[in-house]
Amino acid sequence: MKKKTIITTAVVLTAAAGSLLFLNKEKIMDKTAYADNAAEPCNCEASWFPHEQTPAPAEGDGSPFDISSTTNCIFHQWSWQKFLWVTKPLPSGNPLFLDSLDIVTPEMERVSPQLGVKLVLTSIAQAGPGGVLVSNPKVVPGKTAGDTVFYSIHVNKILFDKAIIAASEINSGKTPYSNLETFPVGSLELKVSWISTASIPKEKLGDYFITKAAVKNKTGQYEVKSVALLGMHVVGVVKNHPEFIWATFEHKDMAPIYDWKNNSVTSKDEKLLYESGTDSGLKGITWDRTNKKPLVPGKAFVLYEYGVPKVVETNAYMKTSQSEPVNFNNIDFINKCVASKLNDVFKNYFYNGSIWLDTDGMSPSDQAKAIVKRQISSVLPDSLARGSSNLANITMETYTQTFKDSIHKINAGNLVNCFTCHQSQNFDKTRGIGKSPLYLSHIFESYLYTTKPKPVTGKNASNANLKVQRIEETESLKLKQFDEFVRNNK
Repeated sequence: MKKKTIITTAVVLTAAAGSLLFLNKEKIMDKTAYADNAAEPCNCEASWFPHEQTPAPAEGDGSPFDISSTTNCIFHQWSWQKFLWVTKPLPSGNPLFLDSLDIVTPEMERVSPQLGVKLVLTSIAQAGPGGVLVSNPKVVPGKTAGDTVFYSIHVNKILFDKAIIAASEINSGKTPYSNLETFPVGSLELKVSWISTASIPKEKLGDYFITKAAVKNKTGQYEVKSVALLGMHVVGVVKNHPEFIWATFEHKDMAPIYDWKNNSVTSKDEKLLYESGTDSGLKGITWDRTNKKPLVPGKAFVLYEYGVPKVVETNAYMKTSQSEPVNFNNIDFINKCVASKLNDVFKNYFYNGSIWLDTDGMSPSDQAKAIVKRQISSVLPDSLARGSSNLANITMETYTQTFKDSIHKINAGNLVNCFTCHQSQNFDKTRGIGKSPLYLSHIFESYLYTTKPKPVTGKNASNANLKVQRIEETESLKLKQFDEFVRNNK
């Protein structure tokens, strides 16, 4: 990404209250390009290739984000370059993220290798209502049962160290429970989805990144299995964006995209997550918590391509805070650009979009205040959210792409994205409702709760028992928070 040249000519405007407001001319010009028209195609860059040499994107001082006025494209460029960097092959044969980042639990505890394998997979629950995604067995001839999708979480040292210090200071009372602390530039968190290679036709295995993992089975024992990478969230902090950029990537063609013009979803072929045939409505992506399965199993689909919402039957773009089709076209263009230059297995993965906040012209203090004071999940025209308004990954947010029970009830006021669940308000209401930009990270939020001081009572009390109790309490609180959100948005 190249840093933009700033034109420093000042323009004087009369504010509504009669005072004078000085704005940068470049900012006004850029806002037009940002909101309405792409001045030029959103390209990938030659320096990213070959994949073995992809550099980390610039994120701090002197980066494309070190500017008072941004463009839509630089966020997509960061997303792709960051994905290429974390997946670039090392001499070990592993992509960088497997060798260089820590694997942690949802409570941010480091995961120890099992059976001599670093990648350990135990988590299967999705966010929100806890749905579990199972593959379509029919995609493999003769297979009678689908395989479960597993998840791993990876963090870098910058995020991990800040989380440890921040939690210690909050739990000790040194830092107030409500605060404006933020994660530093360079903080990185990945969530990756995996599935057994047994769920993929043999002739297509070469299209996936495949590695070995120690997978916990139903009896609680570990087995070494061959697993394929399905999707990845790439979440990182760049200068002027303490809310993180939330980007997501998927393997191509795992599920069909809902056809908003014809109000249906269809596939002639068996896909990894969708049985062939035609369906309509939202039952295929709605989790039945009572019966612990989708309302219609084997029919997972993508609600909105690139997370860009459309109106049913008219197929027109919804009017949100992000002008379309510039955002959609930028994602599509950069995907094609990268695909034309990649020569390894990752050419079969695509960028499904990202979401961030418009913090242009804000001071660091005002950026943090906006996170805790504004409704950052809103994508109505006057909101701060930018990028893909209904961003989701088909392998990670299968059953939280919407909280409505009818296609016709979805509108710009109830769209769902990463900020819907990643909020500044902590779920631990026992100490009062606290707010902080730090709480956007669920692993930090859970770590904070599971490590807070608690009196040890009873002769059978132990650190291990308290730890298990805290984890169970954390999951219960998260579920209550989710239920409360759904009730408020029906």
